[in-house]
Amino acid sequence: MFGKSASSKPQNRIDTLIGAGTSIRGDVTFSGGLRVDGEILGNVRSAADAPSTLVVSEHARIEGEISVTHVVINGTVNGPVQANDLLELQSRARVTGDVEYSTIEIQLGAVVQGRLVHQASHVKAVELKLAASNE
Repeated sequence: MFGKSASSKPQNRIDTLIGAGTSIRGDVTFSGGLRVDGEILGNVRSAADAPSTLVVSEHARIEGEISVTHVVINGTVNGPVQANDLLELQSRARVTGDVEYSTIEIQLGAVVQGRLVHQASHVKAVELKLAASNE
């Protein structure tokens, strides 16, 4: 897309998996890609200044704040979601809380109980200079 640097593209690789039947109590900070099939009772954040992807699978549940570059939700989230770049809400997504996004994709069946707030994209302004006239 226009105005995006290569460092802002979504992370396509999953580095960490929180498996089904696993429950974590406490905040989770990660870099790269994180897939959640279990349960997290705490905030989920990506490391600063690094592209990251969070995938919340169909049977997963997160109770806490999410702040990640690229978020894919197909499970249950109770808390605010901030997707700094792209938010994908798949058909079984259930979000209770406000959602902030730059770009959003919502499939039929996804439910959000909260506000959808569009963030201004982080496109750098370019100063234009007038060419000197030869009069």
